[in-house]
Amino acid sequence: MKVFFAADHGGFSLKEELKSFVESLGYEVVDVGAHAFDPADNYPPFVMEAARRVSENPEEHRGVIIGGSGQGEAFAANRIKGVRAVVYYGEPKNKQTDADGQELDLIESTRNHNDSNILSIGGRFVELDDAQRAVERWLKTPFSNAERHIRRHRMIDQSI
Repeated sequence: MKVFFAADHGGFSLKEELKSFVESLGYEVVDVGAHAFDPADNYPPFVMEAARRVSENPEEHRGVIIGGSGQGEAFAANRIKGVRAVVYYGEPKNKQTDADGQELDLIESTRNHNDSNILSIGGRFVELDDAQRAVERWLKTPFSNAERHIRRHRMIDQSI
């Protein structure tokens, strides 16, 4: 699997550290920018390039995008058809359960239920060790292929 990385100045240092970690897990890493720290850069060109690449082969490609908050980055990525970007700020304080009464893991449910293919990290909110744990779990978690989730994806895709 290829994992495309993108970040602006707000996520540049975390991106650089996560790339080698993801490579150590056995994934192919492709960095689409920024390639140098520039406090005046803008996230849309980098993030949207990563999103385009993921959308070309969503079964085999994933993306990790990082900005200050991760919000604008996810917003931009989700403009690309076929992309399902989710934002990660860290683990929730309260336990949650799904419709079947199963306890939810925030990161794993973004893959199990939503088949997310881009993880947007708020670089100013998440420490390296938390980001590493989240990215590893996210990359290893498969989509459930449950009919109710597939049906919802179709509904969204048909509205675009």
